[in-house]
Amino acid sequence: MPTNYATARGRMIREQLIPRGISAPEVLKAMETVPRHLFVEDALRGQAYGDFCLPIGEGQTISQPYIVALMTQSLQLRPEATVLEVGTGCGYQTAVLSLLCSKVYTVERLKPLVIKARRNFDQLHYLNIVCKIDDGTMGWKANAPYDAIIVTAAGPAIPEALLSQLADPGIMVLPVGDRQGQELVVINKIGGQIHKTTIEMVRFVPLIGAQGWQE
Repeated sequence: MPTNYATARGRMIREQLIPRGISAPEVLKAMETVPRHLFVEDALRGQAYGDFCLPIGEGQTISQPYIVALMTQSLQLRPEATVLEVGTGCGYQTAVLSLLCSKVYTVERLKPLVIKARRNFDQLHYLNIVCKIDDGTMGWKANAPYDAIIVTAAGPAIPEALLSQLADPGIMVLPVGDRQGQELVVINKIGGQIHKTTIEMVRFVPLIGAQGWQE
């Protein structure tokens, strides 16, 4: 029997997100709208809405729905916001962000992932996403400053390049720690001051780049 993906998305909202404190209506709506199953391998589509991460190839993963929603909600996006995403991956997080802001600039170092993500963006008519193949730890200076920055891989420290490209006021969400486990932190830049809050313990793939881990 074919999977009813709309029903699966509704169950994901009710059972995984709302009970864990995802309450922003616009975030819940975006999570219920984006067809997550299109961003995973065909053989894994039946598991796309499960409460776990999944492999997407190239040694990378798609984060579990709760973490995607938590990071998105933490950015407190306004419709006019511009967002920098470091680590496009399969493009699912990117797609969710694109429904909540004016423009998403996303950087990914692995070309095969960008090609697949771009194909999905075009197919779904998510037209406010701009992709680039590069070292995401260095950000995307040409389009800075960004109202919000999200990093979907874990580095040993907060990249200074990203802090410098964050608007004031602005919010950045990223995992920081060692390769075994990290803190998911929210950075608020206000009046030139940096305020850091830890919201969850997580485990992400390594952030590879000049201001991250060495490959």
